Amino acid sequence: MTDKINKSEITRIVSAPGKVLLAGGYIVLDPNYTGLVFGLSARIHVVAQAVNPHPEGSNRILVDSPQFDLDAWWYEYGSVPENGGIKVTETHAEGSDPSSLRPNSRNHFVETTLNYVLSYISHKTNDSVTITPARFSIVADNDYYSSSGTSTVSNSRFKHLGTTISKANKTGLGSSAALVTSLTGAILTHYLPASRFSLSNPADLLTLHNLAQAAHCAAQGKIGSGFDVASAVYGSCIYRRFSPSLLKSIPAPGTAGFASAVAETVHKEWDHRTDKDSTALPRGYAIRMVDVTGGTQTVSMVKSVNAWRDGNPDESGKLFGELQKCVEGLARALKENKGEGEIGRAMRPVRELMKRIGDLSGTPIEPESQTKMLDALEGVEGVVGSVVPGAGGYDAAAILVRDDEETINRVEKFLEGWSENEGVKAKLLSVLGETEGVRVEDSATFRW
Repeated sequence: MTDKINKSEITRIVSAPGKVLLAGGYIVLDPNYTGLVFGLSARIHVVAQAVNPHPEGSNRILVDSPQFDLDAWWYEYGSVPENGGIKVTETHAEGSDPSSLRPNSRNHFVETTLNYVLSYISHKTNDSVTITPARFSIVADNDYYSSSGTSTVSNSRFKHLGTTISKANKTGLGSSAALVTSLTGAILTHYLPASRFSLSNPADLLTLHNLAQAAHCAAQGKIGSGFDVASAVYGSCIYRRFSPSLLKSIPAPGTAGFASAVAETVHKEWDHRTDKDSTALPRGYAIRMVDVTGGTQTVSMVKSVNAWRDGNPDESGKLFGELQKCVEGLARALKENKGEGEIGRAMRPVRELMKRIGDLSGTPIEPESQTKMLDALEGVEGVVGSVVPGAGGYDAAAILVRDDEETINRVEKFLEGWSENEGVKAKLLSVLGETEGVRVEDSATFRW
């Protein structure tokens, strides 16, 4: 594990929330449809620190994640001619043998974000802002991972997971999008003065959104709708995706024209929509997540559904249209607080349609084990409705519940019994639905 973070050296802490796509899975990939997404109280934080240059004069940036084994990545950075921006290359730790560079250790999300954001800064400022050595430390709230871990801090907010990032079981709360968004915000606010970039400025927030979307899409192979990044930036919203063609003109990092293409793309007029005014949770109710200790390979599921859709345009078009009506109806029922009965009736067809799409495409969107558990959960007093959110599978399920101690106790007791009787570990995560997006944390009061 890397050295403990020194509060006196911190320049900025930026956090971004996780997400739950309550309705609109798969259709949100198509700009003709929308998804209802809520931010979550579980956040990924990036702590920025200025560090002294290496004695040998190397330009190096350290990105570490102290909650994991083998948790540090060192990058050397340098300018690329012909508007190529800044290119980072993973290298060995300072003072160590070059063989310390671990095979297959690359973190594509971190490396791609560094390339995109540093190149954007160099181009937009005409290199008047100097990129200097820095350390960016990533710490995630415990609910992102299905592990009890061991506490490294007094309040146990950020536990050590006892494994590497690649082997950790994720709960499906949108860790990569929250990471890219918070890292993008931390880099921008670390290197740029407030007069040039501030998260309180709507125009700068749009810059952050577009830049994080571009980096995240590049890191994951240009697959995905971007709803997770939009929620990480803006919080809860009804989201319509941007046209994928917006990103086609960006060449590979480290090539001529990369920085100028990134800057031009970021400042184009994008055609996405993030409608925050149409989303709200009724007072006295909360979105809670139920972890089933599994995790889902979203990319392969998306490919399966897309292949089915391409081969069955009429049937899929009808089901997608029905799911779009569910998105609008559920958002309206929640915002207008239509009452438990009507909200529950608005949630039920979301599950039914997603399961139908899964059955037709041969994709385990709502596996039988999830169906059985959620059907039983909806019978617990105070549980209004449930969904297998996003792409579905074995990621954490979402339930809408009365936000009172009695209901939570009943749900926890039910899950304890379910885990014992069914042999499937299920537990209620502490994370709650919330509306706020990316933000700067107060380093004076931030607890480790």
